Amino acid sequence: MATDTTSATSTTPARTTGTSTEPLLRSRMSDPAELIPELKEAGAWLYRVVGNHSVPRTTIGLLQLRAGQLVGSTYLVALHTTMLRKIGESEERLAAVATWHEAPYFTPAERAALALTEAVIQPQQPGERVPDALYAEVAEHYDEKALATLTLAIGQVNFFVPLALIGKPVPNTSPSKQWTPNT
Repeated sequence: MATDTTSATSTTPARTTGTSTEPLLRSRMSDPAELIPELKEAGAWLYRVVGNHSVPRTTIGLLQLRAGQLVGSTYLVALHTTMLRKIGESEERLAAVATWHEAPYFTPAERAALALTEAVIQPQQPGERVPDALYAEVAEHYDEKALATLTLAIGQVNFFVPLALIGKPVPNTSPSKQWTPNT
């Protein structure tokens, strides 16, 4: 059985910048939005649905950052960390998302959203993933529209998880440079 040893940096040529040589970062795939143009429209619709203002943008960003951490995607972690910084999130809170259970920086509503995210992303053994008690806790902080929005925000990040894990787009680069050019 062949083993894929390709990584975002291991098989690409080096480039010289000034006096140092650094690897030229490349994704594994071509831009999926170029291959499947409808993806841009689907992504835009998901962004609009989740951005309906029933849940603070910060809360959505925090849960999507946590989802990126849970699935082990550097790209998603960098993407959501950058977005949260742009909207004024503190470095203390960003650093504490991975340990939110013990961190003093999160509101009860944010904690409920993060707990819901973990329940959906990480399978729990034994029992159901989103028990009634967790649902009731989240429902204490969010009305029906906001709860539906939280649910779809988790779905939105999960929609892009396979592209992030399989394609390995380059973090913190412009969209046109995240993906390997079509050749």
